Amino acid sequence: MAVDIKNLSQTQLADLIAKAQSRQNELQKEKVTRLREKVFALIKEEGLTFDDVFGKAAPKSRRAGATVAAKYRNPSDPEQTWSGRGKRPRWFNDALKAGTKEKDMLA
Repeated sequence: MAVDIKNLSQTQLADLIAKAQSRQNELQKEKVTRLREKVFALIKEEGLTFDDVFGKAAPKSRRAGATVAAKYRNPSDPEQTWSGRGKRPRWFNDALKAGTKEKDMLA
């Protein structure tokens, strides 16, 4: 199936590219599915389970989305805190400029 791309309009060419990419994705998925079936068949043939061969899935990190305890507290407004991570808050910089030491703001 030879397609003369020199005679295609931009719309036709874009459509051809989209169809080709779609087909390429389908072929890749089919290849992965066939390989997965082969691997599972081989594991089953050996009398093992997937977990025996590859181990159990690692638990998700506990750190993701976890809050960090406050390390510093604003002396003039104790409601304002900072964990010491990321950009310094404005109140922290203002307190340093006013002469307050970091150790004096420890929570």
